[in-house]
Amino acid sequence: MAKACFVLLADTDTHEAMGRMVNALTSAKEFVDAGDEAVIVFDGAGTRWVPELESEDHRYHRLYADLLDHIAGACSYCATAFGVKDKIEASQVMLLSDYRGHPSLHTFVADGYQVITF
Repeated sequence: MAKACFVLLADTDTHEAMGRMVNALTSAKEFVDAGDEAVIVFDGAGTRWVPELESEDHRYHRLYADLLDHIAGACSYCATAFGVKDKIEASQVMLLSDYRGHPSLHTFVADGYQVITF
């Protein structure tokens, strides 16, 4: 069984960034559909995607909603830095602050996950 941690760092401001978000979520969905373990972490500017994807009007909301059980969380430090902490706290996504306010990628690697960044 494969184990992958998909880290989304892309911002929300360009068509190219949306492509990275879609590729991250689609790749995670492929792992889930194959019966593998997949987790998603929103980090850096990628934390801005959580409030965007929470909107039922967003064209990729359904994909996001299908993966909610596989979202490990969003970086607490970065959510604050990018001004979306309150919106993430209002969502179902947990804020992660395991290592100096950031998610611990070491923990995922130690647990056997391959980290894939978008």
